[in-house]
Amino acid sequence: MTEPVLYAQDGGVVTLTLNQPDIRNAISDPAMIEAILAALDRLDRDGHVQVAILTGAGTAFSSGGNVKKMGASGGLADGLPVRTRYNYRTGIQRIPLAFEALEVPVIAAVNGPAIGAGCDLACMCDLRIAATSARFAESFVKLGIIPGDGGAWLLPRVVGFSKACEMALTGDPIDASEALACGLVSKVVPDSELLDAARALALRIAANPPHAVRMTKRLLQEGRHMRLDSLLELSAAMQSLAHATADHREAIAAFLAKRPPQFTGE
Repeated sequence: MTEPVLYAQDGGVVTLTLNQPDIRNAISDPAMIEAILAALDRLDRDGHVQVAILTGAGTAFSSGGNVKKMGASGGLADGLPVRTRYNYRTGIQRIPLAFEALEVPVIAAVNGPAIGAGCDLACMCDLRIAATSARFAESFVKLGIIPGDGGAWLLPRVVGFSKACEMALTGDPIDASEALACGLVSKVVPDSELLDAARALALRIAANPPHAVRMTKRLLQEGRHMRLDSLLELSAAMQSLAHATADHREAIAAFLAKRPPQFTGE
């Protein structure tokens, strides 16, 4: 059986590839959900992993839900609405929660269409780079449904409320250039250069002390919903941990000696 998610590690950088191109890397099926969750758990547990890249096999990043199963046996919807609710809570809704809990930064290398839950998946990542062939659509309304995977929380925090309303209420797609203009992605590159560009960004992150990177990501995540005083309290606690690391001492010594630092993750 084909692995739904490929996990490839090169030093401190891991590349995760959604590997079901025959269904355009839909993420709503149980096997894919479990594979994504397992990969994220593996990332978080491995202290040697400093940053991850998420991309899709084939021509699509992710089509989101498996439309062929909507309303059919094996899909998220059930004849009994309370079971549908249960299917969402125990299925696809676990993915955004896992991304939020993850302390390893994730770069979405969007290699093609990111549609519906696929667009939301890109928003779950911390950084996004798009190939010129990429396009994005918060298209649930086109199918008579709503963003059941957290898109109504995720998208406004990435592109702002007004643009999120436009995308979600029309369901219309935007291309890579418009995604860049509204801040959905930070860079657009030719298709052939996408993974190289994502890796170059990953290496810039991985060049920093790993504990500081993970704690910085956690603070950025918590800052999305915490009050300032609460975030300052958490920042003070994490700063006390950062000051105690060998990597902090090495960073100061290297700065004063005007030499490249050698971080060890200690």
